Amino acid sequence: MARVRTGVRALGAVLAVVLAAAGCSSTGGKRAEERAAEAAGGRAAVNTPRWTFAMVTHSGDGDTFWDIVQKGAEQAAVKDNINFLYSHNDEANQQAQLVQTAIDKKVDGLIVSLAKPDAMKAVIGKAVKAGIPVITVNSGSAESKEFGALAHIGQDESIAGEAVGDELDKRDRKKVLCVLHEQGNVGHEQRCAGAKKTFDGTLQNLYVDGTNMPDVTASIEAKLQSDKSIDAVVTLGAPFADAAVQAKQTAGSKAEIDTFDLNAKVATGLQTDKLGFAVDQQPYLQGYEAVDLLWLHRYNRNVLGGGLPVLTGPQIITKDDADALADYTKRGTR
Repeated sequence: MARVRTGVRALGAVLAVVLAAAGCSSTGGKRAEERAAEAAGGRAAVNTPRWTFAMVTHSGDGDTFWDIVQKGAEQAAVKDNINFLYSHNDEANQQAQLVQTAIDKKVDGLIVSLAKPDAMKAVIGKAVKAGIPVITVNSGSAESKEFGALAHIGQDESIAGEAVGDELDKRDRKKVLCVLHEQGNVGHEQRCAGAKKTFDGTLQNLYVDGTNMPDVTASIEAKLQSDKSIDAVVTLGAPFADAAVQAKQTAGSKAEIDTFDLNAKVATGLQTDKLGFAVDQQPYLQGYEAVDLLWLHRYNRNVLGGGLPVLTGPQIITKDDADALADYTKRGTR
């Protein structure tokens, strides 16, 4: 990790994070705002106006990573007395339309992910021109400032990839498969490229259709069956780690399965040695800090980062770390 840490600059300030003391429980059909209010103690911690913030992400349906981002944002919204609106679409043009809808609603702040920045540039420009403060989150650190955003909160994907390359070297891996599940996602390309940069062995990319999990499993399985020298598979999202584990078993491979991102299932996989390591970028923190920073900007014109990304990762999580994080992954905040 030494090569990675050298280039990372500590940015921003430590903001107060209010976490729920009680664990998650079933809430049936309650609205997200009601669930967050319960978890955050049921009331705002401030008496500022009830501004409306919208978050629009490139998440697909059922993506557990973005569930965690949303949970962090919702709880910060309760604390900050914010009316929080969340929408998502994994099609770039549709995501851009959702941003336009938020602009038309005259929201007081906007949080946007930039997985496919070219499709988002024009509509982000419209938001900025309309006087709506914008925070970018998770993806798009290179484009955030150019597009007029106040700050970017997330991990530098190239640095995260380099951390993976270093970790693979420590584990004496020689031939690695990097599985990209979303065509055109610049962050995914940066992750695999970063890993290739620092990894001393051979790394090749495998493109799969992330909307079709059986296809993902079959594609990884076919690759492992045809090349027994592959000794590690790196997936770029927590849901795809399980598909890689299944593919490994069917293919009779001995490859180690590693992944970007953390959730309860990945934590269990680490604890049971089904997975070697995970790269955590703290999605709860991304959502929480994005809302909190928008509130700070509306209330006090505060900004973070000085024009550089506010980094929430990467953190390499192993079996020992997963044991320590078990309570938090179970409640869905890590």
